[in-house]
Amino acid sequence: MNESNEVMAETGTGGGELDTAVTTPAVSPTRPLWRRIAWKKIGIFITSLFLFILAITLMKEGARDLGPLVKDRFAVSNPINSLGFGWLFAYIVMSGSPVAAAALAFFDAGIIDQMSTFTMITGSRLGASFIVLFIGFIYVLRGRNRSNSLGMGLLSLTVTGTTYIAALFVGIAMLQAGTFDHVQLHSGAALTSITDAVFDPIAAFFMTFLPRWSLFLVGLGIIMVSFNLFDKCLPEMALKESQVGRMSRLVYRPWVMFLLGASITMISMSVSLSLSILVPLSQRGFVRRENAIPYIMGANITTFIDTLLAAVLLNNPPAFTVVLVEMTSITIISILILALIYRRYERGMLALVNGIMSSNRNLALFMFTILIVPIILLFL
Repeated sequence: MNESNEVMAETGTGGGELDTAVTTPAVSPTRPLWRRIAWKKIGIFITSLFLFILAITLMKEGARDLGPLVKDRFAVSNPINSLGFGWLFAYIVMSGSPVAAAALAFFDAGIIDQMSTFTMITGSRLGASFIVLFIGFIYVLRGRNRSNSLGMGLLSLTVTGTTYIAALFVGIAMLQAGTFDHVQLHSGAALTSITDAVFDPIAAFFMTFLPRWSLFLVGLGIIMVSFNLFDKCLPEMALKESQVGRMSRLVYRPWVMFLLGASITMISMSVSLSLSILVPLSQRGFVRRENAIPYIMGANITTFIDTLLAAVLLNNPPAFTVVLVEMTSITIISILILALIYRRYERGMLALVNGIMSSNRNLALFMFTILIVPIILLFL
């Protein structure tokens, strides 16, 4: 959910050692049930959910007055512009999920159309994957091992980039054909009335001393806080070496790793948590880079669960369609790769990563390229 925490996981700064205990300390079975429940984590989860809904409400209100700024100052007027805008926006906020939510808010306010919303969300994922590489690059400058610091970050970026760019064309075709126009998940009148009754007065309170456009920025800040809180309410997941033996055979099966990455991310709603499991295993040599490729592909699909929730909260059926098309298109591309060309794709990704890491010149050129591309797209 929060890619800024994903950065810590990818570079090894936030993950525990491999032989660390898996979750919370053991408790006596004789203790009452109410004392064994992690009430603190439940409280953090409720707080994060409250802040998430509040942030969507504020961003929805504030986006209405940002039309001239987005269209004129940032020149976001077509799907290519919005792709670059979402890409750069993710660089600035160091996260992709808030940018995806912002895209839905802009669409709900009529600032960008459905196709531009789709490409802006795609751009947010491309930008978020770069953050992992950037932090790894900083670690290389500090004298850390190039392979450990950059390997998983580069692999995550290349897998995300290649699959999402291919899915971009599939998604555009699906939106133009109206494939999912009649598939909707409405928030329901009861839920809408409850959220309006709770959060509209809060938005009105903010507007008593803040201009309407600033509510978007306030909501953007709140949603980033909510993502951080959500990550904190999740259990810390680490693996003992004794557990590695039981799963060692599974990591060599691409479909198993693909489903594992998708399942863990869907349950946790956090890419940072799902990918952090791979980091200690990779650093100790239990999981090689090629084993992580299908896992990353699976995680990249279900990472949109929070964006799907945001679309439901907006009660905007076309916005829900955009997110559904995004998830479906990346699923189609991932399955085709796994079923038809996985070994060639694996060799290509590993060769690309090794080539980029082979020299500082190649690495600097690659980073400059992925920095300049979204800027160029923004002005096309």
